[in-house]
Amino acid sequence: MNAIPASITASVQASEQAQPDVLFRVVNRVAIITLNRPAALNALSHAMVREIAVLLERVRRDDAIVALVLEGAGPKGFCAGGDVRAIERLARAGKRLGDEGWQQFFVDEYRLDYALHTFEKPLVALLDGVTMGGGMGLGQAAALRVATSRTKIAMPETRIGLLPDVGATHFLASMPVETELYVGLTGALLNGADALHCNLADLCVPGEWLDGYEARLAQTHFDGNVRDSLRRVFDAPCQEAKPGALAAHGALIAKHFNRRLQVVEIVASLRADLEREPSDAARAWLEATLDALTHYSPTMLEVTREALLRGRQMTLAESFRMELGIVARAIEEGDFCEGVRAHLIDKDRKPRWAPSTLAEVRNERVQQFLCSPWRGETHPLADLGQ
Repeated sequence: MNAIPASITASVQASEQAQPDVLFRVVNRVAIITLNRPAALNALSHAMVREIAVLLERVRRDDAIVALVLEGAGPKGFCAGGDVRAIERLARAGKRLGDEGWQQFFVDEYRLDYALHTFEKPLVALLDGVTMGGGMGLGQAAALRVATSRTKIAMPETRIGLLPDVGATHFLASMPVETELYVGLTGALLNGADALHCNLADLCVPGEWLDGYEARLAQTHFDGNVRDSLRRVFDAPCQEAKPGALAAHGALIAKHFNRRLQVVEIVASLRADLEREPSDAARAWLEATLDALTHYSPTMLEVTREALLRGRQMTLAESFRMELGIVARAIEEGDFCEGVRAHLIDKDRKPRWAPSTLAEVRNERVQQFLCSPWRGETHPLADLGQ
């Protein structure tokens, strides 16, 4: 085989680099927005958030468009979340306020998520591959959430000193409280079957089934119920709905993640169970769960537990307002920058949390995180839901 000339290789690379991070097209009256950063697992930059918001408004105003599909480029990920490295750089530089500050990223992201949740036209999200953090914020807003055999869902924010945000304190409440606490605190990795089991997906199909969805979409008639027509496009003859690990460990989750237990008490419960010589499968789950709860940010674990419980009684808009306040405190005076340093920048996996253990976390400190930095109409999201 002849070698490809260097000039052609350079041309192809330049063409790839010139591709926009967000793509837009319309197929048979259905708009398709593609997150187009496959090398970064389609992680969201601030510019992407703003571009999607503009496109969403375009779709809303266009009466010729009947529905919207959100997808990620490539088979490896729908969206791996927000670009937390960029947020960390802004935070360390003291750039909180202004159009390019880190606070505005979260304000714009939450506004976009809320707009998707309340979008009038049927919305489909293809949760294929890695779908975490900010990707869940986009995907959980959809009327039809399509998971696949390649789906890897998680809300791993406590690992880097943050909390499950982007509306997670609201949308995780669709599952039993014990499961919500387990998923939200540990950042457990869920597959498509798990997502279906705990109401984070509406369908679970073979990954390859999505490869040909545009051809099916092009041949669909949208004269009746648009959502039903869309479901027929994405529903596979054979769904990938085999029981996942989440269902298999349901009894253990219900036992240890009682809503009345603080995280320090959950840890004690897990350790006590390990001493009773459990089965190999139970031991593996107990050890993995204990490892998460003893290595993630102690402060944000307790804050997250309280926020998840509060979120079950809140509207979506109230959840976003609560999350923004907690995120602001976590970045300015909490463990976020240290968590990003340890896990994503230096990668020494040795974060220096403050305080370093759950036993040292005081309830007064937890309540401080949950106390909004803003009052009434001064909140950046005060008008959300009005």
